[in-house]
Amino acid sequence: MTEPTASSPELTEGDIVELTVGEVAHGGIFVARHDSGRVVFVSDALPGERVRAEISEVKKRFARAETLEVLDASSERLEHVWPEADVSRAPDDRPGGAEFGHTSVAFGRELKRRVLADALARFGGVEPEFEVSSLGNDDETRGTGWRTRVTLHVDDDGRVGPFAARSHRVVDVRSLPLAFPDIDELAQQIIAKGHRGPGRIDFVAPADFEVRMRARVKGASTRKPELLRERVGEREFAVSEDGFWQVHRLAAVTLYDAVQDAIDRSRFDVSAQHFDLFGGVGLLGAAVAELAGKDARVESVEDAKEATELALTNLAEWGGATAKTGRVDRYLHGLLDSGADALAAARAGTVVLDPPRSGAKADVTEPLAELAPAQIVYVACDPVALGRDTGLLRERGYELTRLRSYDLFPNTHHVEAVATFVRA
Repeated sequence: MTEPTASSPELTEGDIVELTVGEVAHGGIFVARHDSGRVVFVSDALPGERVRAEISEVKKRFARAETLEVLDASSERLEHVWPEADVSRAPDDRPGGAEFGHTSVAFGRELKRRVLADALARFGGVEPEFEVSSLGNDDETRGTGWRTRVTLHVDDDGRVGPFAARSHRVVDVRSLPLAFPDIDELAQQIIAKGHRGPGRIDFVAPADFEVRMRARVKGASTRKPELLRERVGEREFAVSEDGFWQVHRLAAVTLYDAVQDAIDRSRFDVSAQHFDLFGGVGLLGAAVAELAGKDARVESVEDAKEATELALTNLAEWGGATAKTGRVDRYLHGLLDSGADALAAARAGTVVLDPPRSGAKADVTEPLAELAPAQIVYVACDPVALGRDTGLLRERGYELTRLRSYDLFPNTHHVEAVATFVRA
């Protein structure tokens, strides 16, 4: 490692530099500018701080750095909620998954709001007013104990733990503070003993609070995944143990209610054909169907066959509910080739769009806008993807009329948003 000098201002990997930290950027990192003029994205910092950092990567237009020492701390800085992820530990040994753990949950929400607002303005051309809402008592617990699904990894030497931040190297930890307490307790027993590897170990604590553990070593699982029962209010959902379900204990009910609240009732035709695209096991399709009533016509579309089969089960109480397996873009193109009656029913309907982190993209937004449903409720887990897709939908005649955001992942950089789009 070398100290840069005035005669050699260009950054190289391993350099130790002092940086004044600016605003937050997408991905849980912060923007600084080195004396050479190069932008540096630095982790484990906060706006306004002066830090000593190590350059970990140098690209043509920017560099990345890890904070080694905080020279002038922000008033928002707190002792890290996860001791192993603190700046006092070497960067290579810090576990990932708690990028904002060195501040309060409330200020973490403000950082997420800034990132989402910036993405919507830059890529979507809109500047809605909104806040990021907390769940339950997360402020009181500093956002601990909420993860009901945790994956640890096993390296070639049998060491068990999380990956280091931005790495696939297993690091030693003595705590998992974001995990549901019973998962943390069981995981610590496995960490202490070690496990044959390489592979991964998945822990899940569903609605019955009984923790399940399943190891996958060298591609082989120790047992078949169990069929779990999750609950949203009084409603029950069947979910595969290795299938997708919201991780925060309160996330599923939060999104269920948020989707119902996001639907513009003046544009909601209970007799129309509604859609839950990227529908998973039917959680949000059920939210729409409940509003439409016992004769609801809701079709869930998902490319994972097992999830589609479970969606059929979870939506069975509505006689008009269906589920299809397939890619959403191909499904929409097929729908556009339907008969006049089917198209009319679809155009009067409401679409819930819950894409993966990469977003819907033009492959989906273009045929969706051509279908021209009465409204689109977009559930987003990535600010930049939502910003980009907002721009795409606006280009095709839709406008953002409502936005709500939720902190489903305290102490991380991830944030959820639910946006309503209607034809202008």
